[in-house]
Amino acid sequence: MSALPTEIRPYFRPMQQQDVERVVAIERRVYEFPWTVGIFKDCIKIGYVCRVFESDSDIVGYGIMSVGSGECHILNLSVAPDHQGHGLGRLMVDRLVAIAKRNKVRIAFLEVRVSNNKAFNLYSGMGFNEIGRREDYYPASGGARESALVLAKMLY
Repeated sequence: MSALPTEIRPYFRPMQQQDVERVVAIERRVYEFPWTVGIFKDCIKIGYVCRVFESDSDIVGYGIMSVGSGECHILNLSVAPDHQGHGLGRLMVDRLVAIAKRNKVRIAFLEVRVSNNKAFNLYSGMGFNEIGRREDYYPASGGARESALVLAKMLY
């Protein structure tokens, strides 16, 4: 991972309904089975922590997190392909965890595809530990299903 290029100075801000089309455009480039416009809009409407990184009026990354009962769940996190490898994913996790801590969250959870070594290495390098596995959790090619690793990190 290289440092953020000086021309990328992302502004971290709440995701707005008018951002959703640009967020979904990234989602479709990154995931074979992307979330829909409706899912993102619902996450904003019900009050999940929905944040974007914006650079030069372009959204370059986003994160969605639910918070409640002393725990949080990072539900979706992505960086635009042309901005990957510069630490934005790590920065997004850091920012979401900071929000969680301000909300007195004691433990953070997330799932990651068993095949997604890049994401697993990011999360484990940030102190998330594997605590379980969800069999057949994610859709996969040809109608198959892929398991998820459940990761957790104690915040306090």
